[in-house]
Amino acid sequence: MSDRRDTGMAVRRAVLGDAHVDRAEAAKTPFDAPFQELIVESAWGTVWASDRISRRERSMLTLAVLAATGNFAEIPMHVRATRNTGASQADVMEAFLHAAIYAGVPRANEAIRLAKQTYAEMEGEG
Repeated sequence: MSDRRDTGMAVRRAVLGDAHVDRAEAAKTPFDAPFQELIVESAWGTVWASDRISRRERSMLTLAVLAATGNFAEIPMHVRATRNTGASQADVMEAFLHAAIYAGVPRANEAIRLAKQTYAEMEGEG
């Protein structure tokens, strides 16, 4: 195993939680294994592992970019990750307000809807 893979798995677990990573690893197939390795080494082992900005800031950036680009499917996962990154609900709202101005109100509106739904689910989980 490479150092970036080891680092990536550790950071991924710290941010997304063991349960999420365990599910993703269990669902991995020979077809998508190369893609999963790319994500672990590049996204988690390089970008998220960097200490140039905090995980809180990185979480806010990620949510703003997901909203701005209309990649809504990952918003719930990254909202859940805020439990581990230190980004508050107020921080997340600021990211979406920023996205509304620079990327459009409809995209931010959908991101906010998904975040509200995810926060409600998280509250119900305890």
